[in-house]
Amino acid sequence: MSQNQADPAVYVAELIDRARKAQKIAEGFSQEKVDELTAAVTWEIAANDELVQELAEFSFEECGLGDVASKFAKVSGKCRGVYYDVKNVKSVGITEEIPEKGLAKISKPVGVIGSLVPSTQAEMHPISQAIFVVKARDAVIFSPHPRGKLTTLKATNLLRAVMKKYDAPEDLFLTIEDPSVAKTNELMKQCDLVIATGGQPMVKAAYSSGTPAYGVGAGNSMIVIDKDADLADAVVKIKASKTFDLAAGCSCDNSVIVHEAVYDDFIVEFKKVGAHMLDTDEKAKLLKAVWPEWPENHIINRDIVASPIGNITGIAGIEVPDDTCLLLVDEDKTGEATPFAGEKMSLVTTVYKFRDIDDAIRITNENQAYSGHGHSCGIYSHTPANVEKIALGTYTTRVVVNQAQAATNGGSWTSGMPFTHSLGCGTWGGNICSENIELKHYLNNTWVIREIASFKPTDEELFAGFTPRK
Repeated sequence: MSQNQADPAVYVAELIDRARKAQKIAEGFSQEKVDELTAAVTWEIAANDELVQELAEFSFEECGLGDVASKFAKVSGKCRGVYYDVKNVKSVGITEEIPEKGLAKISKPVGVIGSLVPSTQAEMHPISQAIFVVKARDAVIFSPHPRGKLTTLKATNLLRAVMKKYDAPEDLFLTIEDPSVAKTNELMKQCDLVIATGGQPMVKAAYSSGTPAYGVGAGNSMIVIDKDADLADAVVKIKASKTFDLAAGCSCDNSVIVHEAVYDDFIVEFKKVGAHMLDTDEKAKLLKAVWPEWPENHIINRDIVASPIGNITGIAGIEVPDDTCLLLVDEDKTGEATPFAGEKMSLVTTVYKFRDIDDAIRITNENQAYSGHGHSCGIYSHTPANVEKIALGTYTTRVVVNQAQAATNGGSWTSGMPFTHSLGCGTWGGNICSENIELKHYLNNTWVIREIASFKPTDEELFAGFTPRK
């Protein structure tokens, strides 16, 4: 895939032209054909352990983020989940009929998608997104983060090989091989739909491009530990969530808010699974290591992002036990008063105490107003009223109950959330969508409207139950 790259507008226009030609062919595919292609992508790539291992290792070597085992699990598991969700969904022709309303829905492709790929998902994002793309009869051009461009290219070539094998246009999948801000901006201007998964500047640029866009918000998951929580179960799940891919994901647990009645017991349980609480001096050193320019800004040191504990402690100049898997910092400040209140993208978790559920809601909202507004929170509790209070009182689009946050938000086999690589965070997070980005977001709909018998009510019927004030 070599193109003249001298002029970003011309370069991207050539890619768009190729993608449009391929998409027009795909637009004529039958339901049977797109069902075959979704199965083929999943079977030939995600279900091929040797290939997935190779891709995971390649991504780790190029990006230097996370760990190989987690990347393998992401590609293998997430893609199977996406395929499961879409397998029996109709996406061609009349896909829904509502006879009593005289309505029928016809689903059609959105066209050529410009997909912004973060370095934290360079190996998984293209494969999982491809399942949606072929099911919807779209085409996609990936714009990778420079740190993951070779991994995204490798994934794209795998997808192109599957298309060729199953008699579909290879140019349904293209990538910007030498990415730049100028090329990404051109892609967002020239495509039909932008799906932006990555940092907030990227998402804001997508919404400013003039092209319809689905963006995702920053993650900063808050986890509440109620006084009746199963503490041993909670710490195991929090560890699994936080350490998966060395905290590269947006859903890993950034702060744990613990009821004061069980705080000490919770810390004891947390230490049993390898969490280490830093003292005041160590906390100060860690802050400087993670945010070198604080308080001028809260830009995270990229060298600690999705990095092993030994690397983080080495940069900070602190010593911890050899079996440490997670660094804990005790905090009582919230929001802009401390960077520990925000997303850390590292094996660092902040721990708070709370008095009652209203106090936990306050801490959650103050922290997420500073970072991760709208993304998600979780609660370990066996008190339904407190779960409901958290759901009603926080400005989040997802509230995970007694489950590992990172394994649940983007879809899991133990919840009903759709499998996805992109999580909308609503207007709180600056997004148009407050749900998981899934197949329906890759489709346009035409509504056929037939006349039905009038159902206009009388005013007596319409205003029944309402008493006007005098």
